[in-house]
Amino acid sequence: MSHSPALRPGIDRQSLEIRRLTYSDLPDVIAIERRAFPTAWSLAMFVLELSKPSGHCLAALWRGRLVGYLICSRYDTVWHVMNVAVDSTSQRMGVASALLAELYVRVGDHDARYTLEVRRSNAVAIHLYEREGFRAAGIRRRYYQDNGEDALVMWRTPATVGGSLADVPNPGPP
Repeated sequence: MSHSPALRPGIDRQSLEIRRLTYSDLPDVIAIERRAFPTAWSLAMFVLELSKPSGHCLAALWRGRLVGYLICSRYDTVWHVMNVAVDSTSQRMGVASALLAELYVRVGDHDARYTLEVRRSNAVAIHLYEREGFRAAGIRRRYYQDNGEDALVMWRTPATVGGSLADVPNPGPP
């Protein structure tokens, strides 16, 4: 595994493996997905993302057990972080940070631009993304179909890592 932040007690860096997500991981992914999100992705959605040559789909394993995953696709010059989930038994132990750190390594471009949507009510995820250099740059109204909740649009760019939205396209009020 590449450089990753220190993990919290319970999971140590040496025992956390980050690797490419495979089709054989999908039963575990679907199980985590259904526990993590009110509106889970379908198996077909994961299969589609795994089949794209331009994306990065990562699995986090601890002691041989899949505990988290990340799905990221490239659209033109922007990387869209589409799905990050960690099993409830492994949350707040640095797994999501390790997945994001590995994504940055695999993209291999210090100036890469990343974007994502997150529920406005998901304070834990927003805090994680802010620690990673993402900054709120807009709202997608009624984005989530299950309850009509708005999504916060966040970006990680060279400017946002430095605390500015200067290189974010069309930033709006968060």
